[in-house]
Amino acid sequence: MMIKKIVMTSISLMFFTSFLYADFRDLTPVELQKAISKGVQVIDIRRSDEWKNTGVIKTSHKLTFFDSTGKYDVKDWMNKFEKIVKDKNQPFVLVCRSANRSGTVGSFLDKQMKYKNVYQLKGGMRAWMAEDRKTTK
Repeated sequence: MMIKKIVMTSISLMFFTSFLYADFRDLTPVELQKAISKGVQVIDIRRSDEWKNTGVIKTSHKLTFFDSTGKYDVKDWMNKFEKIVKDKNQPFVLVCRSANRSGTVGSFLDKQMKYKNVYQLKGGMRAWMAEDRKTTK
């Protein structure tokens, strides 16, 4: 059973890693703040323990993609995501801790799901916090 989990996780990571070089764009914390003021949706894909630790950017939707073991459920996540991003042309910004997970998910949404305006916070919450920007818990 453990070997099956390891193999499935490895295959999954290879699947998502193949999308790491997407056309989607990075936003700096300053650019993200401007996007938020224009009503762009922000989706924080981290886990609840990470949200508790640092808080979240105000107006963010909390929508965990990978659990603490790296597992994910694309169908379930997409059902929730599509309630926030209702149109493939609607701009949105993905946020994670350091932009690794958001890069993976953003590439998937851009390349495979054909969303047109996919952004991520460059450097993730680490960059946001490094600029002493506010979060909410």
